[in-house]
Amino acid sequence: MKDPHTIIRKPVITEKSTFQVEENNSYIFKVAPDSNRIEIKAAIEQIFDVKVKKVNTLNQNGKRRRVGRSIGFSSGYKKAMVTLEPGFEIDLI
Repeated sequence: MKDPHTIIRKPVITEKSTFQVEENNSYIFKVAPDSNRIEIKAAIEQIFDVKVKKVNTLNQNGKRRRVGRSIGFSSGYKKAMVTLEPGFEIDLI
């Protein structure tokens, strides 16, 4: 198995993600592009010592950017929405 800290890159802390924490007890993380749901679940449980109920993943495409006359793209990433069992929480701040 891979090192858990190479699978979980960083948490996504936005206004929408904080509402997800309050409403659904789910947290959003940027993860390694080659990781799967089973590896993400095991990494979260090992790093934060919590029980994971469900993991949803998606590949976020890069946004189109313009620099002068040329057009390029910012890099995309994979993100995981991790829902925890009731009674567990992660302190990200």
